[in-house]
Amino acid sequence: MGRTLINHVVALMRVAMIGTGYVGLVSGACFADFGHHVTCVDKAAGKIAALKRGEMPIYEPGLDDLVAANVRTGRLAFTTDLKAPVAEAEAVFIAVGTPSRRGDGHADLTYVYDAAREIAGSLGGFTVVVTKSTVPVGTGDEVERIIRETRPDADVAVVANPEFLREGAAIQDFKHPDRIVVGSHDPRADRVMAELYRPLYLNQAPILTTDRRTAELIKYAANAFLATKITFINEIADLCERVGADVQHVARGIGLDNRIGGKFLHAGPGFGGSCFPKDALALVKTAQDNGAALRIVETVIDVNDTRKRAMARKVIAALGGAARGKTVAVLGLTFKPSTDDMRDAPSIPLITGLHDAGAQVRAYDPAGMEQAKAMLADVTYCDNPYACAEKADALVIVTEWEEFRALDFARLKAVMARPVVVDLRNVYRPDEVAKHGFAYVSVGRPDQGA
Repeated sequence: MGRTLINHVVALMRVAMIGTGYVGLVSGACFADFGHHVTCVDKAAGKIAALKRGEMPIYEPGLDDLVAANVRTGRLAFTTDLKAPVAEAEAVFIAVGTPSRRGDGHADLTYVYDAAREIAGSLGGFTVVVTKSTVPVGTGDEVERIIRETRPDADVAVVANPEFLREGAAIQDFKHPDRIVVGSHDPRADRVMAELYRPLYLNQAPILTTDRRTAELIKYAANAFLATKITFINEIADLCERVGADVQHVARGIGLDNRIGGKFLHAGPGFGGSCFPKDALALVKTAQDNGAALRIVETVIDVNDTRKRAMARKVIAALGGAARGKTVAVLGLTFKPSTDDMRDAPSIPLITGLHDAGAQVRAYDPAGMEQAKAMLADVTYCDNPYACAEKADALVIVTEWEEFRALDFARLKAVMARPVVVDLRNVYRPDEVAKHGFAYVSVGRPDQGA
């Protein structure tokens, strides 16, 4: 552990990125922007054809322009055939999905191992195979075993290089990372990884070099810890509501302590998305398999699931205790702003709970409605916040998109059946909304208005 990577004259490299999902596409485009020659590979012919037309499969601010610029220079290409890109590459990244396995919650590594077998058949010369996907401890060992079993003559080093990209800020995170984690057992691989990330040396991004298993665990531990911070402040918010305190002031008061920090201390409806729920669960499963107790993480998962279901009851209480025959306007469907990702979004159990209580739901989201339509039936999808609020008995802010931060409350009051706002993200000050004649309910703060 703690090996020093060698700084020497930068060499532009050929990179094969297996997978054009969120991690693969962003990483591939950013490596190309560093000057490397990157080929992104995906079996989905329709997705590759769309990428060649400049159509992005995900919503990520700035990604379409970054891809287009690097395609024009010839540094970024897309294909369904991995043989040639892998044969020519100094580094091959595995960036395929690792969803929760149906039935037991373990990470499903089918796509990772399939990719390893295909890569093995096309290797040429010394190649670094990098697991960029979020994978449980020991996955790199299995990837290496598969490659060596398939190609005993291959000159290969398998490296763990977990990603730490926030959806909605992924390009910024890739180019200005807090840290780069490299787990390997081969000094040659260390040098290749140093060259790949060399453009970041100007930003003084620390590169932590460690063994492969430790690198794999760092990713899961980081996500579990952030999920714990969110869940902690959410439970404090519940206490604040009981005792008449303000959770935002509590969060600021503890966040000013440098040992705690203010990030991820924003009370809300619970965490969702593609990472925290599945990664926390996969970490618990890994711990159980190895005879280690992770009681805190287990509790975080349970508390978060319960909280998301409880948000419907919070809205029903704001409606006077009954929702049957009433209309609720939901602003924001994605699990966070600046993405179209609906995976484990708090809006799903919220809307399901409102439907179960007999409410009619109208919804608007700047980017996530097409994805939501596949998950949420019997919802009236609207073109803007004010159309969504038409004849609503309550307006619920679920995702803190920028355009929801400066709503025209006079206009809302004119179109709504009842002036009730339930702000699950604490976007507004209670007195600010109440002065417009609204009953205002937020998270971890005293209610305001009639």
